[in-house]
Amino acid sequence: MNKQQTKVIAIMLAVALAIAALVLVRGRAPAPDEHAAESTQEEHVGESEDHGVIRFSDAQVQAAGIALIDAGPMQMETFLRMPGQIALNEDRTAHVTPRAAGAVESVPANLGDRVRKGDVLAVIASADVAAQRGALAAAERRLAYARKLHALEKTLWEEQVSARQDFLKAEQELHEAEIALQGARQQLQALGTGGGGSSNRLQIRAPFDGIIVEKHIALGEVVGADTRVFTLTDLSTVWADVVVPAKDLGIVRVGTDAVIRSIASETSAPGKVSFVSSLVGEASRSATARVVLANPGAAWRPGLAVNVDVVTGSSQAAVAVPREAIQTHDGRQVVYRRVKEGFAAQPVATGRSDGRFVEITSGLRAGERVAAAGSFAIKAEQGKGEADHH
Repeated sequence: MNKQQTKVIAIMLAVALAIAALVLVRGRAPAPDEHAAESTQEEHVGESEDHGVIRFSDAQVQAAGIALIDAGPMQMETFLRMPGQIALNEDRTAHVTPRAAGAVESVPANLGDRVRKGDVLAVIASADVAAQRGALAAAERRLAYARKLHALEKTLWEEQVSARQDFLKAEQELHEAEIALQGARQQLQALGTGGGGSSNRLQIRAPFDGIIVEKHIALGEVVGADTRVFTLTDLSTVWADVVVPAKDLGIVRVGTDAVIRSIASETSAPGKVSFVSSLVGEASRSATARVVLANPGAAWRPGLAVNVDVVTGSSQAAVAVPREAIQTHDGRQVVYRRVKEGFAAQPVATGRSDGRFVEITSGLRAGERVAAAGSFAIKAEQGKGEADHH
């Protein structure tokens, strides 16, 4: 081997050693993706060790509509829940009839109109009204004639020109004419009109303030004296009719407090039992009770299905929260307790409920602040955070 071959071999060995060293250095250096993965893992570990806090700033609490309340003692009512239905107050409902047959000439009132007492609902042309007005006019003329005759006979009797018997007869005829006039006026008043004249028009008027809930009259049709042309009701109060099983009739009594709760919404209102039926249905084996309910704004609509909670007693709960504060997470009941960084899910055990508040028997102390209305937004945020973590 000459010197030139030895030199080439030495160069090749040097290059091989350099390449081996470079590969070794690269194998020991962590890849950029690995650094990122380690950093992300450390961040998640930091979140998982944050004591389960669902982060919510004050601004986020306000924007989400979350109401905060302090858990505390509450007078809890025990009740018996029964099904019911909102109905018209029949004491303030009128089925309006014309009182006389006739043809409809105008109908200024429409279904759903709010009317005042005395407002004209419809006008009909009636032969009966025309006949009664004619009878009234005849009675008025007869009375006028009887008065003149009575005055004349009185003068003749006082001047001893005629006999006393003629004067007494004139006086009797005067009394009869007055009675006939009074009867004609009363007949017109019974038809809902009064006064003289020759008009055959009959105005159908509202008997009290209310809302027209039914209308069975149209322009041009002929209606009878007893036709129900309008149903008018005063919705300032309504009835809640309650189905009471026979076994509970000893509990539901007149004067008992009750709470009406709408099935379709969260609306509720207090009331008192005003009537309990003395009869039990043979098929249903239940009786009917009634709660008179104030109805401002006509929020309680007749026909609406409701639950009626009849109060049977009350007792004190040491710690209670609104019903909407209770949520379910991982199969456990929790409330979201307010902490500095946001909210913490606090497992609790619950006891009695009056439909609005729930007793907390363990897991929460009086005075602790929790989320009530809007707490579902916190539960949703908690679920989203756990999904991101996984």
